[in-house]
Amino acid sequence: MQVGRVAIASLMALALTGVDGCAWWNRTTGPSWIEDPSSQYPPETYLTGLGRGESAEAAGERAYGAVAKIFKAEVSLQSKDWETFFVFENRGTSLTERRLTLDQVTRVSTEKVLENTKVLETWRDRRKKTHYALAGINRTQAGTALAERIADLDRAVEASLRESRQSPDVLTRVKSMRRAVKDLVHREAHNADLRVIRPSGRGIPAPYSVRTLTAELEDLLRTEVLVRVDILGDQAESLRQALVEGLLREGLPVATNQAASGSAPTEGPGPQRLQLLVKGTVRVSKIDVPDPRFKYARWCTDLIVMETGSQRVVGAVSGGGREGHLTEDEAKAKAVRVMQEELTSGLVKALAGFVYGEAPPSDTPAGKGCAQEDGTK
Repeated sequence: MQVGRVAIASLMALALTGVDGCAWWNRTTGPSWIEDPSSQYPPETYLTGLGRGESAEAAGERAYGAVAKIFKAEVSLQSKDWETFFVFENRGTSLTERRLTLDQVTRVSTEKVLENTKVLETWRDRRKKTHYALAGINRTQAGTALAERIADLDRAVEASLRESRQSPDVLTRVKSMRRAVKDLVHREAHNADLRVIRPSGRGIPAPYSVRTLTAELEDLLRTEVLVRVDILGDQAESLRQALVEGLLREGLPVATNQAASGSAPTEGPGPQRLQLLVKGTVRVSKIDVPDPRFKYARWCTDLIVMETGSQRVVGAVSGGGREGHLTEDEAKAKAVRVMQEELTSGLVKALAGFVYGEAPPSDTPAGKGCAQEDGTK
């Protein structure tokens, strides 16, 4: 929106210094475009929005906002067709940088359209001390720009799908398919904008369905990726369960407890299936602190994520902390809750980022979380 503000300021200056601008500035009756923009800007040629405010800049910004609101409403209306992907992206209870939300999609598409928006007219009502601005988009110019952007995204979707369906590497297939769906969602958002721009209300039919490609992505994860969780030590099972739930929310298949512990797997991987192992230790114990009111417990853990085939470490999380409460059992319970929250968030984010191609694998093994708690190196 910074570009829009610069454009508003420049156009305001021209409007107020030119002959016509002075005429509008000093008149006492409002120009016709305030009540009926189509009287000067035919709706088949222009899409307009009116703004008013205590300053020229405020009026211009509101005029821009009025135009943007038209597009946001249409994108929101069409978003039901992309609901499957939004559900897939937002399975977890906490949002991460990886999340794709409707607000993000709307912002990306609308900002592109507003590049073609200009302040067409300005006027000041001196008696009421109110500024007016009319912003507008030339439908032909904006339609051409949107059609070109849609064509670019169609090519990007095709390239990603081709890579996903032909690559022998599981991670490449997953991240390419997810990139294809994201680009298709953005493509459809631009197409919603195009339907607003075109007087006919027609867009450009999409070659693929967001619902279909999302289902293909989920099928890839279900059949070609398997995560095993193997935790040892105090409260190991409670931490393991928290990690499993977090991974499942991210759409990552997790092996059963029997498979994770090294017994015969109940979900046998295919010949090229990517297997990732989350392994480590956890410790929860009481600590003696000279406090007459509270009891304390500490927790610490060191976890790594590795590819079982290559034994390559792709992620690592270590941590520790101390929690206090009225009783020893309550202090331990609080320590376990904090441990679950912190480790699940960090490890699930790291693992999901690796699988979806948004974070490079880590070559650094886990730090010594428990050693740090012990005061050793």
